[in-house]
Amino acid sequence: MKDTILTAQWKKRELITGLVCFLLANLANLYAIIAYDTPPIELITSLGYVLVATVFLYGVWCVLRLLFYGVRSVLVKKK
Repeated sequence: MKDTILTAQWKKRELITGLVCFLLANLANLYAIIAYDTPPIELITSLGYVLVATVFLYGVWCVLRLLFYGVRSVLVKKK
């Protein structure tokens, strides 16, 4: 079986992607807090839901990337 090496560039890209997903989930939570006029402590108490939303967004992003690279590999023929 072939050994694989995770490069620093790959780790950095995935970390940034995860942080962007976390930021988007937090922004959605902040919008909901403002829209429904709830106390600001909800930012902390609903952190578990934000983490679940982060994992969901990251999963959706991974599926989109897989579809993109899959379609691209089919359309671009190797020589």
